[in-house]
Amino acid sequence: MEPELAATSTIESTHSSVVHFTRVHSGDVTGDVDKTVRLFYAVRDGFRYDPYQIDLTIPGMKASTTLEIERGWCVSKAILLAACCRSLGIPARLGFADVRNHLSTERMRRRMRTDIFYWHGYTEIRLEGKWVKATPAFNIELCEKFGLLPLDFDGRNDSLYHPFDASGNRHMEYVNQRGAYLDLPLEEIILTFRQQYGFGERRDEPDSASFDDDVERETRR
Repeated sequence: MEPELAATSTIESTHSSVVHFTRVHSGDVTGDVDKTVRLFYAVRDGFRYDPYQIDLTIPGMKASTTLEIERGWCVSKAILLAACCRSLGIPARLGFADVRNHLSTERMRRRMRTDIFYWHGYTEIRLEGKWVKATPAFNIELCEKFGLLPLDFDGRNDSLYHPFDASGNRHMEYVNQRGAYLDLPLEEIILTFRQQYGFGERRDEPDSASFDDDVERETRR
């Protein structure tokens, strides 16, 4: 088996819930491109983006966990999409980059102390003989609230964040490419988060903080 098709501890392509989700949302269409496009939108819009509730453990990052809790952040949603593709026999891997993200909340800026999002995740999928990038992180409702241009995916062209939002304001800048991985490089991510964000050292915000509530409050201004 190609390594880009193998199930891993997080990319659970053989897990029953992943297999079921993949079967339901790929539907009865034929062709890998059409199936992958359907799965991209199912993951993008079926799971709300939530960067507050990040569980950097193997159980917390599993594709089946994202299916269960019905929310995720860029890395966990990329893992789910990769698992779905592998479940169909379509090679997939995880891609990572450091990005300067102009979409954040006041709470996130206080916590992170920077506008750089390290280890931003997306999915790389091999279709029609080439690798294409798909970024299913921001659900359509979030894009509409923040005035962002939603990321579409046609299975043939890279789906990467726009540098500007719908109003022409800066949105996303890729500052460092980290490459593609067959599985989640969890230890490397944790190390970077500790170094850059003080991850695990500060508990200055309650775990019950709601990203949705913060977005709703800040976008009403």
